[in-house]
Amino acid sequence: MSAHSSISAAAQSPLPPPTTGGAIHAVPIGITPQPPLHCPVAIVGAGPAGLMAAEVLSAAGLKVHLFDAMPTVGRKLLLAGIGGLNLTHAEPLPAFKARYGARAADCGRWLDAFGPQALRDWAAGLGIDTFVGSSQRVFPRDMKAAPLLRAWLQRLRHPASGVPVRFHMRQRWSGHLQPLAPAAPQQTPSTPPTTPTTPQSAHAAPPGYCLHLQGPQGQTEVHARAVLLALGGASWPRLGSDGAWMPWLAQHGVALQPLRPSNCGFDVAVGTRLGWSAHLQQRFAGAALKGVLLRFTDANGQAFERRGECVLTQTGLEGSLIYAASAQLRDAIEAAGRVRIALDLKPDWSRSRLQAELERARSGQSLGTLLRKRLGLPPAQVALLHEVLSPAQRHDPTQVAATLQNLPLDLVAPRPIAEAISSAGGVALEGLNDALMLQPLPGVFCAGEMLDWEAPTGGYLLTACMASGRVAGLGLAAWLRAQPPNSASAPSAV
Repeated sequence: MSAHSSISAAAQSPLPPPTTGGAIHAVPIGITPQPPLHCPVAIVGAGPAGLMAAEVLSAAGLKVHLFDAMPTVGRKLLLAGIGGLNLTHAEPLPAFKARYGARAADCGRWLDAFGPQALRDWAAGLGIDTFVGSSQRVFPRDMKAAPLLRAWLQRLRHPASGVPVRFHMRQRWSGHLQPLAPAAPQQTPSTPPTTPTTPQSAHAAPPGYCLHLQGPQGQTEVHARAVLLALGGASWPRLGSDGAWMPWLAQHGVALQPLRPSNCGFDVAVGTRLGWSAHLQQRFAGAALKGVLLRFTDANGQAFERRGECVLTQTGLEGSLIYAASAQLRDAIEAAGRVRIALDLKPDWSRSRLQAELERARSGQSLGTLLRKRLGLPPAQVALLHEVLSPAQRHDPTQVAATLQNLPLDLVAPRPIAEAISSAGGVALEGLNDALMLQPLPGVFCAGEMLDWEAPTGGYLLTACMASGRVAGLGLAAWLRAQPPNSASAPSAV
């Protein structure tokens, strides 16, 4: 979700423009150029959204060719499963839908087609049992992503019904996406030659699209009747989602919003100093702050308050509590340059109890020892208190008690998008129809994280990615059924 205006290709990326139909493509020496691959459906992107779309289309009886730049499929899904694959969340569906913020209505329609319970049923169909954890998060019984992915790929390659999906790995889309020209009508001696007529509307459906993909054996040219893009956002680019597609789609008139970090950490400022002291960086970077309460006011003047856990980093804060507020924090920083947050380190204690403990005689104990022994404050939280209080303030029980429950920090920047768990921005939903087809490019559909929505961690990201893949797959199948027979002169699809 983003409130920014649509962007141009030049403003989004320094990457060169995609190749055009008249470009000359180098072929490695010793490799014979291959004829175009013709297929009904080409999917670019083998993450959860692309795989779900492929499953839907296979079940609809369509031959699907799936392309991805990485050596294997589902790389980000496997990464997410390292600490336990959080498939979805067990909270009631209305609350679940509300997690998508300003895009709740749009994402809610996807979830009506494939919601959290449907996802659990789907996993059970693969032989993967799930359970609900203490936080209401849903996990596979063995917590792992690999068994689920293996079972999924087996079903895609060898479906009980439907058409096997063809996978093409190490094939990176170059950005080339050109409508195929309609085949010229056949002439007979008794038929006068046809004369040019008014060109098709810019949004009329072509007979298909030509894509160029680069791989170890050179360029592959694909002619597909319909295309589904599931290219991801720009988080974790080493796993394949680098946002390179933004300027390429912009050249086709696709409405885009800037890609921005979501579910990310933030850099802090303490007073006039940017970042933590050297002592905190060296001793406590990586330490968890458990059971703390986060408060701040967002860019719209709305108060945010939530309890949870966050982590001290070399440059600031991250962790589930920060991720839950990352969209509001990011937007507040964009609006004002920084946002003031407050951490309550002792949310279960009354102010009077805190002050009474702090006013008791120290018996020669340092403040740090007193805080650890009497208040049970972990060393990392003691260090955090020292970051914001002067030596004189540390001897004032009233000041210390107030700061323990209202510790002020300024967040000044989100961490780079490459470090984020997910990204916001991408293809504007206003430029898609309800089936997730691009309005400027009839027959081209989009799904997954490349769309302009965001959600917190907790299973919401994966559920909506898969739901959007299902919606786009169903929409593509329906769109193909509604098209007239392809008149383009092309070999049979393989």
